[in-house]
Amino acid sequence: MNNFSRRGFALALGATSLTAACANGVGSNGGARIDARVDSTLNQMYAQYPGTSTLRAKSTGMLVMPLVTEAGLGLGGAYGRGALRINDVTVDYYSVAKASGGLQIGAQQYAHVLFFMTDEALLNFRRSPGWAAGANVEYAIPSGGETLAAETTTSTAPIIAVIFGQSGLRLGATLDGTKYTRIIP
Repeated sequence: MNNFSRRGFALALGATSLTAACANGVGSNGGARIDARVDSTLNQMYAQYPGTSTLRAKSTGMLVMPLVTEAGLGLGGAYGRGALRINDVTVDYYSVAKASGGLQIGAQQYAHVLFFMTDEALLNFRRSPGWAAGANVEYAIPSGGETLAAETTTSTAPIIAVIFGQSGLRLGATLDGTKYTRIIP
């Protein structure tokens, strides 16, 4: 019985330490940290891809994920945290998670922004307990120094995803199968 108590104590201590390391406790500055990263990411995106300013002006809201880390070796996954902004004001915080399987190896990091182009798309996203990206997302992935412009196909899409700032050893980035969940930072 004495061993069980020690083991239970060790597990409780480990769980408490892990939870404290998440920096998601009440009174933490998690929201301020996310907002600062979102501001920096948006400034970089607007400077590097001026066409995104037009998307922002036409959108009803934006979900900004400043840093998504993705890694895989056979099985893979990705995680990041960001903010939903409506009229340039943060209204909610979200996490993004992705799991994948198949022939894959490596790791990468990237930023992405979802532009909600209709009120209905934004409302569906906000009402969902866990929203998964799929066929209703149009991708505008700039590469190199090229300009990003909203074309005819993307201008009619309810949600436009811009993925940029990729670094790492994996090729490409996609949001298919990615799940977004509201969090309290």
